[in-house]
Amino acid sequence: MVRWRDGRGELSVRGDGEGVLVRVPLEIAASYRARTRGLLGRDSLDGALLLSPANSVHTFRMRMPIDVAYLDRRLRVVAVRTMPPGRLGLPRLRARHVLEAEAGAMEGWGLRVGARLTIDLGSP
Repeated sequence: MVRWRDGRGELSVRGDGEGVLVRVPLEIAASYRARTRGLLGRDSLDGALLLSPANSVHTFRMRMPIDVAYLDRRLRVVAVRTMPPGRLGLPRLRARHVLEAEAGAMEGWGLRVGARLTIDLGSP
């Protein structure tokens, strides 16, 4: 199992089973402090934020609605939700990581339940 560290990388999403590959800038929040801070206080996000380990999120004190994808240990998408500010997401039993992005972004990437994501740590 991969142990992530706080930092940056690139997320690859193979959308809609069409073989189209979308590359997205990624921030990784693996420390307790970084996971707790998450997207609080931000008005926007360029790309996505990976919280690891995590199996649930909340949007209390957030300024924007977000898309949330729950990922299993193999980075396969278990569930995708859009959450407005002030909500508490239920924990997903099979989820080991949570991916957050601005609302509508994941649909644009073609991210769906069952998709497998890859992360490249060598990118910005």
